[in-house]
Amino acid sequence: MIVRRSAALLAATAVIGTVCAPAALADESPSVSPSASASQAFPSGLFGSTDPTYDGVWRQSLALLAQHTVGVKPAAKAVDWLTGQSCANGAFAPYRADASARCGAKTMVDTNSTAAAVQALEALGGHDSVTSAAVKWLKSVQNEDGGWGYAPGGASDTNSTSVVIGALEAADIDPDDVPSKDEKTPYDALLALSVPCDEDGGGAFAFQPDKKGRLAANADATTAGLLGSLGKGLVTQAGDKAGDDASKGSKCEGGDSFTRQDAAANGAAYLTGALAKNGYLKSALAGAEDQPDHGNTADAVVALAAAGRTSEAGKPLAWLEKNSGTWAAKSGPAAYAQLIFAAHATGTDPRDFGGADLVKQLGATGPAGQASDASAGPADKGDKGDKTKQNDDEDGGVSLWWIIGVGLVGGIGVGFLISGRNKKQQP
Repeated sequence: MIVRRSAALLAATAVIGTVCAPAALADESPSVSPSASASQAFPSGLFGSTDPTYDGVWRQSLALLAQHTVGVKPAAKAVDWLTGQSCANGAFAPYRADASARCGAKTMVDTNSTAAAVQALEALGGHDSVTSAAVKWLKSVQNEDGGWGYAPGGASDTNSTSVVIGALEAADIDPDDVPSKDEKTPYDALLALSVPCDEDGGGAFAFQPDKKGRLAANADATTAGLLGSLGKGLVTQAGDKAGDDASKGSKCEGGDSFTRQDAAANGAAYLTGALAKNGYLKSALAGAEDQPDHGNTADAVVALAAAGRTSEAGKPLAWLEKNSGTWAAKSGPAAYAQLIFAAHATGTDPRDFGGADLVKQLGATGPAGQASDASAGPADKGDKGDKTKQNDDEDGGVSLWWIIGVGLVGGIGVGFLISGRNKKQQP
């Protein structure tokens, strides 16, 4: 999804008012603002040519993970740039222009950037000190319901909880072994965000409950929740046996014995139905409701493949091969990475994706990598190859303008990123 102002406002609506705890940010030292001026020359190790203020770590993480997945060894300076963005306490902000300065109370760290960085660096290997600190920080900002919000202290949402689950799995940590103070696991948080079968959009995931506690089906959250319920990260392999329990029929499952496998199966069925007519998911942006959402569709292909529904993923995959070129070129490295993940998940050659070489196109957006000895890809659980805001108000709350800023980034292939999430989204 290409982020626009209206999406940012909707995302802000979903977040403002939910943050009641002080942000557990970083070190008690001089603050570092993630601002980047229009005249500033961006680091040579960074992927993408647009302002990285709100998505630098996210797009870098996806780019490095995608290169690793297709057997390209990322440039050392690209990896160094990502590791250098880490705060001393392990958290990552979307972008720190001066990474040599210590993080402070005003450094706007978030769970999504941190979790994406963990997934990328764990896949690459050799960065245990960075990833272990990041995981420790993620655990420290877990909510009592077992989940995570975008910003520390924010209400849990499906997308943030799912990307953190992917980070835990990448670090070989079972999410069931990460209970909150109330003994709730990340999977408990996802189950609470699954729309009941007898309600409108039953089987889908909601982004967050509304003010009255109601859950509204959200296609973007459903792609994330499906992967999270399966314990999968941003990268999954075609024919992954972990998805067998989610490859059931279309009947929505519920009841007192409702499991995360049931939630995954329900989510997969919902996405299958949403994609059946056109082969793509639609945008939730005001005035663009009938327009395709390329990023969310790519994520849906990955999620369906993870659920063992590769045949259902075929139609949206074919649509992406035919229609995603202009979107990806405009959106940049994160979009190319999402398409590579979709190709990889379905056993499709990313070097011949509808006639396009996604690997070459991604490489052109950043420092040159080099071919590895063997193509790297996800394997069984335990193999590292598989593992793949704020205005700093005195009360520590998330600023509307920070969230809007996240959403104003041009050309993010959003997927899991907070700015593309509208809790009232329908397919």
